[in-house]
Amino acid sequence: MSKRYRIKALFSDFEEAFAALSDIRHSKVPGVSIDDVKLNSPIEHPEIEEVLGERPVHIPKLTLAGATFGLVFGFLFLASAQATFLVQPQGGKPVIPLPSNFVLVYEMLIFFGVWTTFFAFLFMSGLFRKRGNLYSEKVSLDQIGVIVEADEAQRDKLKSLFKTHKSLEIREEEIQ
Repeated sequence: MSKRYRIKALFSDFEEAFAALSDIRHSKVPGVSIDDVKLNSPIEHPEIEEVLGERPVHIPKLTLAGATFGLVFGFLFLASAQATFLVQPQGGKPVIPLPSNFVLVYEMLIFFGVWTTFFAFLFMSGLFRKRGNLYSEKVSLDQIGVIVEADEAQRDKLKSLFKTHKSLEIREEEIQ
């Protein structure tokens, strides 16, 4: 079984990183696709989507799930609390008054939607992940990091591709 590696190259300017990504996209390294590439940068580069393509974003789906949970939980919680608290219907008053519950259910929808979004962002951003030896504080200052996952056969070809595009530093780690 071949080993998998995660290789990170640091670039000083975006043009060289963009050229390296273009070469990976145009299959200069056989067996490595653009889906295996991640980009770390201190600033946003909207033009990179042309090369990397659209990436999936899961946070809106989790926000919708949290808001739906808030809607269902809010209504069931309020209705069950009102219906079981010494039910004594008097003179046409409803046991579960819907108009006042709509406001509270709406607030529960917002409450759970916001907290789900917050925690989804924290976990999906990798804040609680253990830092590997690929971490570089230089990326948060002024350098661009390109991370590629590849097999052992593509490792040397990727390193030479990064060196031809003037990478400042190349780090690698074996994936367990």
